[in-house]
Amino acid sequence: MSSDPSPATLQHSSSTETEKVFQWINELSNPDTRETALMELSKKRETVPDLAPMLWHSFGTIVALLQEIINIYPSINPPTLTAHQSNRVCNALALLQCVASHPETRSVFLNAQIPLFLYPFLNTTSKTRPFEYLRLTSLGVIGALVKTDEEEVITFLLSTEIIPLCLRIMESGSELSKTVATFILQKILLDEKGLSYICQTFERFSHVAIILGKMVIHLAKEPSVRLLKHVVRCYLRLSDNQRACEALQQCLPDQLRDATFAVSLQEDKSTKHWLSLLIKNVDTYSINPRQVGISPLAS
Repeated sequence: MSSDPSPATLQHSSSTETEKVFQWINELSNPDTRETALMELSKKRETVPDLAPMLWHSFGTIVALLQEIINIYPSINPPTLTAHQSNRVCNALALLQCVASHPETRSVFLNAQIPLFLYPFLNTTSKTRPFEYLRLTSLGVIGALVKTDEEEVITFLLSTEIIPLCLRIMESGSELSKTVATFILQKILLDEKGLSYICQTFERFSHVAIILGKMVIHLAKEPSVRLLKHVVRCYLRLSDNQRACEALQQCLPDQLRDATFAVSLQEDKSTKHWLSLLIKNVDTYSINPRQVGISPLAS
C-alpha cells in the first residue's frame, strides 16, 4: 500500500502553512510577538513564492520592518550593537530583501526610497561580527536589486550615495562584504548610465580606480578568485569607455599584466578571458589612441 500523502492531505498542509505565514505577518505589528515572527518569516522567504506581496500589502508590516531598522540607529554610533540586536534587525532586512527581489514589489520598494534606510548601516566601520553581519545583510538587499539588471534600479542608485559607500566597504570590509560591494559596483558599471556617470569626471573615475588598484595589491597577497573575478570585470567594463581606457594605461596595476594571478585563475576560464580582453583593450588604445578619437578624462 502506498504511503504517499493524498492530494487532499497536501492541500490541507499547504493551506495550514499559508495560515501560519499570515499569522506571523500579523504578529509583526505587535512588538511583543515581532521578534519570533521575524525569525520564522525570514526562514520562509525562499519557500513562499508570494511572500513579498503578502508583506507589502498587509497593514502595518513595512512600517514594522522600518521600525526595526530605525531602532538600531542609536547602537551604531557609538558602536554598541550586540549580536542579538544584529540578528534581529538582519531578519527584518532579509524580509526587505525578499520585497526588493520580487517583480511585483520592486518598483514600489524603490519609489518608497526604502534602500536609504539601510545606508547608515553601510556607513559603519566597526570590525566586530555584529556590524559585519549587518553590513553584509544590508548589501544583500542592494545586491538583490541590481541582480535584476533593470534601468530604474540603476537610475535610483545613481541618485544616492551607494557608490562611495560600496567603495569604502571594498577597501576595508571582510572578503565576503568586499565581494558583494564589488558585485554591486560591477552591475552599476555594466549599465550604460552607470558607466557614463562614473567616467563623467576624473574625480569619480580616479576614486574607483584607486580602490580597485588597492584591491588588486591586496589580492596578490591574499588571493580570492571570487573577488578577483568581480574586480577584473569592473576594470574590463571601465575599458569600454574611451577616456577611462586612456587613463587605465597609467593606472592598471602591474599584477594584472604579469603572472601574479596565473595560478589562481588556472581553473577560471571566464576571468582569464576577461583579463586578456582588458589588457588587449588597454594595449590597443595605447598603440593608436587618436585614431579612435579618444580624449582624456576631464574633471
